[in-house]
Amino acid sequence: MICWSMSFIWYKQAYLNFGPFATVFLRLLISASILMCVAWFTGRLRIKREHYKLFFVAALFEPFLYFIGESIGMLSVSPVVAAVIVATIPVFTPIVSSIMYNERLNKANRVGIVVSFVGVLFVIVRKGAALDASFPGVMLMFLAVLSAIAYALALRKLTPYYDSLTIVAIQNTIGMVLFLPLFILFDSKTAIANLSVNTLIPIFYLAIFASSIAFILFAYGVAKLGISKANAFTNLIPVITSLFSYFFLKETFSSLKIAGIILVVSGLFLTQLKFGKKTIG
Repeated sequence: MICWSMSFIWYKQAYLNFGPFATVFLRLLISASILMCVAWFTGRLRIKREHYKLFFVAALFEPFLYFIGESIGMLSVSPVVAAVIVATIPVFTPIVSSIMYNERLNKANRVGIVVSFVGVLFVIVRKGAALDASFPGVMLMFLAVLSAIAYALALRKLTPYYDSLTIVAIQNTIGMVLFLPLFILFDSKTAIANLSVNTLIPIFYLAIFASSIAFILFAYGVAKLGISKANAFTNLIPVITSLFSYFFLKETFSSLKIAGIILVVSGLFLTQLKFGKKTIG
């Protein structure tokens, strides 16, 4: 979550020279190249034929559909609306995972998810913040939410058979191929014109930390905690981003934001509690 929180800063830097499709394609290209080399040299690229479709489905939802929904949706909704919609991922995830995988959360876990979501609202809503959004923009942001949940469901089926590095290496390679036509059609000319060592620095950060390390750790978390409990940690992203803004951008902390951070952390603590019952089916 720390890596994904930092990605907002790197995105802002990358967008000074590259369009959204170029940014995603290049970060996936770099990430896939590095991870596939590591996977190949360590003998991890032994994929069962019956899992080809599952790998494709995982990559189709994330990074492909998720980034399309988020990057295009952000053009027509305010950051506040976008953050609120993305924060619903842990709210919807238990409903879906209980149906698909019989994952069960106790009352404390469910209360924790709600408390954490309320904390996110406290963190992101500022005085006078506009909640303007177009209907297509909202729908695109919810496409990102549904894609993230569907990705976690597919990931849950892959983690018993493959380690995190192998899963992320293959999903990023497939995602890169899916984004290639969009990159060529919309952003290739501008990207080639602006290509340099300096402009690629934020892309490298996105590739290594956000597209590689973060996804590998998240896949491991899903394998050990289950979908619902792992996705609950996504509510930490606005909290960590706010902390980075305080220390590096000198952004002030209001009492409401401090209360929100306390609620998010308290809610996450509750989501991980077990009381005798087995919470993950």
